[in-house]
Amino acid sequence: MQGKSLKELAAHVGGTVIGNGEIIISSVSTLENAEPGQITFLSNERYEPMLKTTAASAVIVGHQSECPGSLLVADDPYYAFMQIVVLLHGHRPHKTVGISDKASVAETAILGKNCQVGDFVTISDNAKIGDNCYFYPGVFVGPGVEMGEGCIVYPNAAIYDKTIIGSRVIIHANATIGQDGYGFATHKGVHHKIPQIGKVILEDDVEIGSNAAIERATLEDTVIGKGSKIGDLVAIGHGTRIGPHCLLVPQVGISGSTTLGHHCVLGGQAGVVGHIKIGNMVRVGAKSGVMNSIDDGVTVIGSPAMEAGKAKRVLGSMPGLPDMRKRIKVLERAMARLEKERKV
Repeated sequence: MQGKSLKELAAHVGGTVIGNGEIIISSVSTLENAEPGQITFLSNERYEPMLKTTAASAVIVGHQSECPGSLLVADDPYYAFMQIVVLLHGHRPHKTVGISDKASVAETAILGKNCQVGDFVTISDNAKIGDNCYFYPGVFVGPGVEMGEGCIVYPNAAIYDKTIIGSRVIIHANATIGQDGYGFATHKGVHHKIPQIGKVILEDDVEIGSNAAIERATLEDTVIGKGSKIGDLVAIGHGTRIGPHCLLVPQVGISGSTTLGHHCVLGGQAGVVGHIKIGNMVRVGAKSGVMNSIDDGVTVIGSPAMEAGKAKRVLGSMPGLPDMRKRIKVLERAMARLEKERKV
């Protein structure tokens, strides 16, 4: 791997070098595991003591700090680190395979230029695929699916009929897009399936994690907004609308007909009930249970979820509840004696 000088990396990210700008950097690593010839980063002050012991040749930081190696000072160290990782290592390469003889591409399907279709891929009738899309083995693309350019679909992902997908969308292995929503009408003890006639829309630059499931809706569309990233094993119910640039960490579950604003972050295993509205830039802590709508900019934690400051006070008082219960019982007995004496 051909390396770059630290001053070249600084120029690439718009940063400043403190130390030896001529040193050659060939790869990246963590603060703890970095070796000479590597660059790492510090974006969390909690790990600042490790700057003094890291063996990295250079560290990306937000301000000048004490470090045995050279520093690359950048406004956003983590973003600068990302840019350097891409420059030095690049993204995963995809082998040029053309259209495999083992794939099944319908005569009415339209494929753009330079699409790569692996073994046992199925592209159904009237599907429209943009340029430079890559389909790994075992992918299913249903009838009438529309897909923009530069998309990557990993092995065994299933895209149901009439799903609309923007450009540069990444769908990881075994994800399912557009399956029927969980909708049933119960009559006299029997659950009758409701046809799901809406569709799923993934806007540009969305990424869907492995084994995630995005349901189509009974009537309206399920929409994942531009630039949002959906983690592994996330379930999104029918008719839900996720705003642009949201982050849903693995194992999040969102019930149907819920709306999220832009730049929301939901921690792992958070659960959200249906038919509520979550505002813009809301943060939901891991394992939280969201039962009610949330205003813009609020951070909630706990189950049921509540504003973070209040939740911390509630959770902080829980270890003392057994002693508090004992004291209350003592007070109740004392009050009972006083009441008895007063009546005498």
